[in-house]
Amino acid sequence: MKLNNQNIGKRGEEIAVDYLESHYFDVLHRNFRTKFGEIDIIAEKDNKIYFIEVKTRTNLNKGRPYESVTIRKMHQLKKAATYFLLINNFKEYKHTISVISIILETEDKHNLKFYESID
Repeated sequence: MKLNNQNIGKRGEEIAVDYLESHYFDVLHRNFRTKFGEIDIIAEKDNKIYFIEVKTRTNLNKGRPYESVTIRKMHQLKKAATYFLLINNFKEYKHTISVISIILETEDKHNLKFYESID
């Protein structure tokens, strides 16, 4: 499977959205951009907002996908999430930072792990 990094990321986000929707999450936003950084997916389920970073790889040469979520990236996600909460009316909702880690094995086969709360 020959994909460039941008296509790998887009494919991973599509897989992540399919997974979330099949598990009864309501996807509120994709690629939410702020001056603090980008949040790949913002979803809601059971009065809880999930700010989700999607990491996708085709092999483990550089480690598992979730291992690339650094302290710096966590800080950016938290700032962007705070901004989202300020400009939207989600005051009564709990919230968390999450990661979906995907390894693409073939075009139709993948390994997905959802880490619901990493904050």
